[in-house]
Order: sequence, then structure tokens, then C-alpha cells
Amino acid sequence: MGYTALYRKFRPTKFSEMVGQEHIKKTLINQLIANRVGHAYLFNGGRGTGKTTTAKILARAVNCLNLQDGEPCNECEICKGALDGSLTDIVEMDAASNNSVEDVRQIREAVNFLPTKAKYRVYIIDEVHMLSTGAFNALLKTLEEPPEHVKFILATTEPQKLPATILSRCQRFDFKRISNEDIIKDLEYVCKESNIKITDSALNIIAVLAEGGMRDALSILERCSQEGEDQIDENKVKDLVGIPKTTYINKIVNNIIDKNSEEALNTLQEIIDDGKDIGNLIWEIIKYIKDILLYKATSKTEMYNQEEIEAIKAISDKTSKQQLIDLICELSEIENTMKQSSQKLIILQTGLIKLCNSETNANSAKTIETNGLIDNSDLERRVTKIENFLRAGNFAKASNSGVKYSIQGTEKESKEESKVIPKPKYKGKTQDYWPKLVEDFKQEGKMFMYINLAGTTAREVNDMTLEIDFPSGMSKVAKDFLSRPDTKQNLKETVHLACGKEMQIKFVEEKQDDSDSNFNEFEKFIGDNDIPFNII
Repeated sequence: MGYTALYRKFRPTKFSEMVGQEHIKKTLINQLIANRVGHAYLFNGGRGTGKTTTAKILARAVNCLNLQDGEPCNECEICKGALDGSLTDIVEMDAASNNSVEDVRQIREAVNFLPTKAKYRVYIIDEVHMLSTGAFNALLKTLEEPPEHVKFILATTEPQKLPATILSRCQRFDFKRISNEDIIKDLEYVCKESNIKITDSALNIIAVLAEGGMRDALSILERCSQEGEDQIDENKVKDLVGIPKTTYINKIVNNIIDKNSEEALNTLQEIIDDGKDIGNLIWEIIKYIKDILLYKATSKTEMYNQEEIEAIKAISDKTSKQQLIDLICELSEIENTMKQSSQKLIILQTGLIKLCNSETNANSAKTIETNGLIDNSDLERRVTKIENFLRAGNFAKASNSGVKYSIQGTEKESKEESKVIPKPKYKGKTQDYWPKLVEDFKQEGKMFMYINLAGTTAREVNDMTLEIDFPSGMSKVAKDFLSRPDTKQNLKETVHLACGKEMQIKFVEEKQDDSDSNFNEFEKFIGDNDIPFNII
């Protein structure tokens, strides 16, 4: 007999042998005991979580001649035939390679025939989301009202790709990720039965790398066990799955934080010389920084021994959460650029140099961080002062100085907010509700629009033109901002929704005042109140 892979050799044959998924096992066993098995099931979940295994057990259980408390006996003629593949009444179909209308039509024709031996003809369709639109349509009627002797079990990892008409015809069961504890427990049983010696730390790493999939865990274990060594340890697992040594990753992260580009590049070269893939390397760096961030937030981590945890703690103590988050974002951008480039190493090298030479301005937003939370009270206090200052009509005076201001973080927000069109609220002439319309800009957070239109009046010249008057004249910053295409379009849409008709916008200046006295007054106000304005 040929060699059998571990995940096939140790595939559960009863519900009680399955790892995890207690909520699903209990429901199916109760249905079998009460003889209330549905005609169509949909099993959804990640890879290796037990969908196909559950489908096979359920297919045997509904046909078992000696059902025992909802479990197939695996001893009767039907169960043995299903286990060795000789029973033709249980049909397994891979929709990834049999996804055409013709494949489904063959099923529609076959369901009309009675089973040869079993009570039910059971169709297990794996990766059902791969069926074509025509195949789904061909399956609809049969799936909704199949003959009494037919059961369908569909399995998929992407239920969102299934038509709603298919989903509504099935009993859906969502398979959860298997916990690391359950994976380790099952791996210990497999190692004992297979005479595989392995350390506890290696088992823990395999469980973490499996990401909730039992099949992946068994595949990793099988690969490690074929090296012929006496015992499998954590270094062997990391080496076989291509994970760079944690010491290397720790060096690179330390060098990035310490702004040491030379040492970072030297460590990178060592990893490359060791034969590691740079695509996998940057993923490991990002994951390592994520683990540092989690450790900083929760004081917990996984997949690391005590010495490695101490190294993580050392980095955690000298960095902030925001700095770690910024590094993850910047490294992710480098990773995306690498995917689109044929010169991946050059992109990674230049990216590391850039990270090592960048300066983090922790005070740029002048926010206060307390216990990991942003305190907005100071920001709210300053915004309130700005609003009070504007209500007094001082901005119109200060804006005539010709000096251009930008509020930090406002330009990006205004672009995003310009996409949002308010709902119509007013009736009558535009000039009647114009002050309220301008006030709404502030309420909606469009502060720069409000600032530049505060103190203006509006007048409908005719049915197609609206004049906006600036009694104190327009400053350069107001002209630049209001003449921008996106600003003008946003203003036109707002007026359109307010008055119910499209109108052209025309700006009118009544007078100009170029004196610097008002500017000095405004400049003094923002300086005294520590308001984050930049002069451009």
C-alpha cells in the first residue's frame, strides 16, 4: 500500500473525532437522531476547518444501517463502501474543475434514478462558489425540490460569491477557525500515534502558522517529520517553512527604530545570503512589528520563547504605539510596491534606507496621548476659540491681508467631505436662507468652506445665476480656494439641492482693503491661542 498523507490518514470518521466545531456537530447529531435531516446544506469556512470531513461523515450517517446516537457505525456495508470509495450513491464533485452547465445537467439527470444500495443519493459539491452563473441557474430547481432520495451538501470558502437564490435554499453552517489549543491537542495525538518526537514550542509554532486550519497544521508537521532528525524543535519548523530567524528580524526592526541604515542593510544581506525569500521577509517584519504592538497593548504574545519575548519587550519600551502603527503602514506600502516591481530587492533596500532616515514628528498634530488614548479636549478648546473669533467677524478683516493660511489636516478632509452632498433643506429665494446654508457648512465640518463664505450675502440675478457678494472683498486665500474646481462643484451642488435648480456661481467684491493691521490682529490671535495654522 502506498504512503498516505497525515491529514488523510488521520481524517476523522465520526463527529466525536472532529477537532472543534462543537456547535455544528451538536446540531447535526440532533437532526440525525430525530430523523429530521434537511435536503440541502451549505458548509462555509476557511480551509482545513473540517467542511469536507463533516460532509463525508454526514453522508455516511444518513445512510448508515446501524446509526449509534447520531454517529455512523463505520462497520455496516454502506459505511464500509463509503469509506473505501466503492459506494456509488455518495458522489463527490469538485466544482473548481466541473463548473459548467453540462456538469450540473448530468446531476439533474442522475437524481431521477434511485440509489443502488443506500437509502439516499448524496451529492457533495466542494468549492461550489466556482460554478458558473449558468450552472447555478441549472441547479436551482433541483436544489429547491430534489427527489426524496437525494441530499445535497455544498462546501465553500467564499459564500459571498454564491447567488442569494442558492443561499436561501440551504441550511447554512459556518465553520470557525480551530483554536490553537485544539490544534496542539490533536497534533500531540498524531505525534504519539506516528512516533514523532517534537517539542512543545515547535507544536505551538505549528499551531500559530496553521492559522486555524487543521489540515495545514498536519501538513507542516508531516514536512518537518520527514527530515529524519530525532526531535523536531522550533528552529527546524521555522527553517522548513521559510521563516527568517527571529534574531535577524529583531535586528532589522531595531536598526529601523535606531535609524541605523547601514546595519539594517547588512542584516538584510545576511538574510538573503541565507536563501530566504524577500517577499516572505517583509511579511515577517510586518508581522513582528504587529506582535510588538500587541505586546505593548496587551502584554501578551505567541510563537515566541522567553528570550524572544524579552527582545520584544526591549523594543516595546523604546517605541510608541503610533510609531509602530506608522511602521506597519509604511512597510505595507513597500510590500505593495515590491509586488508590482521586477526589482524587488532594490525596492526593499531603498525602503529600509528611507525608513531609517525619516523623522517622526510626534507633535505634528499636537495631540495628547494618555494611556494609549488620544485626548481631544485641547483640540476642542482651540476649535471653540476659532469659532468665537469667526462669529465676531474678525476673519473677514484678517483675510484681506493677502497672506495664505492652511489649517493642518484640513485640505485632505475637505477633499473627502466634498464628495458628500447634503440633502435639500430649504424653500424660497436663495438670499433668504443663504446665512443658514453657510452656517450648515460649519455644522457639517466643512470649516474651510465656512471660513471663506462667512459674512457673505447671496442674490439670485436670474433663474440661472447666483451672485455671492463679499462686502469686505476677497482675500487671495479665498480666491484660490473658491476657484478650485472641486470647491466650485461642491458649492454648485449644494445650491442646486437647496433651491431645486442648477445655477452658475458668480463672486462679487464690493471693496478691497490691503492694510496689514487686520492681519496682525488675526496673527496675534492664533499665536496667543496656540492654534495650528501654517503660513504658506
